[in-house]
Amino acid sequence: MSFKKRLIKTGYSSIINKIIKIAEQLLLVPFFIKFWGASYYGEWLTLTTIPTIIGLSDLGFGTAAANSFILNYAANKKQEASNISKSGYFSITLIISFLIFLSIALLYIFNMYNLFDKLVIPKNEVIISIYLLMMSKIICFYQPLNEAYFKAARKFSESINLTSIFSGLNIIFAIFILFNKGKIVQYSIVNLFISIIFNFTYYIFAKRKLDFSSLNNKGIILKSDLKKIFHKGFGFLLSPIWQSIFFQGTTLVIRIVLGPISVTIFNTVRTLTRSANQANSIIINAILPELQYEIGCNNLEKARKIYRFGLTVISFSSVLGCIILYFGGHWLYEIWTHKSLNPPESIWNIFIISILFNALWWLSSDVLIASNKPYEFTIAGVIISILSVFLSYFLSIKFGITGAAIGSLFLDLFLFFYVFPKSCRLIDQNINTFFFDLRNDYKYIFKKL
Repeated sequence: MSFKKRLIKTGYSSIINKIIKIAEQLLLVPFFIKFWGASYYGEWLTLTTIPTIIGLSDLGFGTAAANSFILNYAANKKQEASNISKSGYFSITLIISFLIFLSIALLYIFNMYNLFDKLVIPKNEVIISIYLLMMSKIICFYQPLNEAYFKAARKFSESINLTSIFSGLNIIFAIFILFNKGKIVQYSIVNLFISIIFNFTYYIFAKRKLDFSSLNNKGIILKSDLKKIFHKGFGFLLSPIWQSIFFQGTTLVIRIVLGPISVTIFNTVRTLTRSANQANSIIINAILPELQYEIGCNNLEKARKIYRFGLTVISFSSVLGCIILYFGGHWLYEIWTHKSLNPPESIWNIFIISILFNALWWLSSDVLIASNKPYEFTIAGVIISILSVFLSYFLSIKFGITGAAIGSLFLDLFLFFYVFPKSCRLIDQNINTFFFDLRNDYKYIFKKL
């Protein structure tokens, strides 16, 4: 199948998946409020932060193993890929086992200190439900490595379609439970059941995508592979860390310096302007598997062409988003907030400027991630996010909420100027000839790879 056809199929699947994900986040809210009540549902939302945090604690081991697997398979190192797969599943199983006991310990400690005693929801239901949701999150730790089989087979659209079905089932069964007067325990049981069925089915389909029968020996667990997975995994862990520093740190700074109303204005404007990045995420999801495969094959010429193509499409998408938000964003914002907030023009324009830089460094950073070199991006992310928060603090003292927005723009600018040249060097792209090379790419894009 040609690059064009794979790109269209993956892009189409990503759009459907994005719609379902948005529906999962937004469509269920009125149903929960109607059947559970605002107080009960609000309590539940607060409690779900615990399994959400647990869900982020796979430390990136799944991603590290998945990237190593794809790069080895693309380089036709099937034995090494099979070994990585075996070691990857083993390391993830160890993490899952550890987190199961950690979850029990955390709930025991929370219960010992009576943290669940003064809730709207009965304590026993809270403990059971949180534990079940934790299990649902933990089981999904296998997903990145399962997903790697689809990417290596260059059938990533099928993987996205399966996850869309999973999200769709969550919506359908959640509504069914609510209509039948089910509460959090019933909801959590069904959620865990769907996760188990999905991940088992996903694993079966993934294994069928690649044939390792030609190998004399099946994959084996190697100490060297485990060390590599754990080392890379901690590099990927830094990604949610620097994002938490940036987003939560900026919010805290604004709250301390300017007060709660400024926090609301800042975060609502940032949320609305960053909605333009949703289209970019679809583009990146479609391009990244192709880019990673070519890097694994050491076919850097094709990797460079795909990278240039991706940056071009994302640039056009971001500029279009900037134009729409510049002329229609205020109108949308007033409707969304019922004219209850009045952000200054300066903060609005600063966030719009940051859209393009954010999109460009986002794709560029994925070149490093796809090459399984997380530290080259995430360490810089931690440093720049800390500097951005400090800058937002001092500028907000002098310029108010506009100063805080400048601090956020600082992060997007510096990440772009750091990551873009680094990603170009990784695939041997000469920055000086970037636009000249781009001019010669148009016909290539529609040829088979």
